[in-house]
Amino acid sequence: METNLCVAGFGGQGVMTMGKFLAQATCDSTDKNVTFFPSYGAEQRGGTANCFVVISDEFIGAPLVDTMDDLIVMNEPSLDKFINRLKSGGRLFINSSIVREDVERDDVTLIKVPATEMALEMGNAKVLNIIMLGVYIGYTDVVTPEIVWDTIEKKLASKAALLPLNKAAFEKGLSIGQSQKQQS
Repeated sequence: METNLCVAGFGGQGVMTMGKFLAQATCDSTDKNVTFFPSYGAEQRGGTANCFVVISDEFIGAPLVDTMDDLIVMNEPSLDKFINRLKSGGRLFINSSIVREDVERDDVTLIKVPATEMALEMGNAKVLNIIMLGVYIGYTDVVTPEIVWDTIEKKLASKAALLPLNKAAFEKGLSIGQSQKQQS
C-alpha cells in the first residue's frame, strides 16, 4: 500500500516540520519506505511552502505524483493550488481557522479543523501544525500515534519546556481525527 500526502501552507505555519516529523517517524520505526520532498516559496515566513511525503510498503519510484491520496491545507492559496491534484476518494484536511472558502468537490472526504484557533486557545500559535499532524494520524492511522509522538519528543528534546504543550496539542489533534473518522 502507498500513501501520497501533500502538506501546504504559508511559511511559518510548520508545514515542513509536520512533513519531516511524519517522514522521520516512518523511517525510524517501521519497515516502510518513505520520501520527503520540500518546496519553498520566495520567502520562508509568509511565503508559500509545501512538502510531499510518500509512505509505501514497496519501493517508491518518484517523490512527486500527479495525484495525491491526502492533502493538508493550512491556507486558501494552498487549497486553490492543490485541490485538483487530490484524487477522487481522497481526504482533505483543512485548517478552517484560515481556509474559509467552500470546497466545491463532493468526491473527497473533508475534515475541517480550526487548528489556529485551537493553538491560540492553548496559548501558542506555533502548535497548530502539531494539532493538524495529530488529526491526520488519528484519522488515517498511516503510522501509529506512539511512533509519531516518540519522534516529536526526540526532535524537541533540547526544548524540554515545550514538550507538555506539544503533547497536549498532539493528543487534542489525535482525538479530533479519531472522532471525525468514527463519524464518517
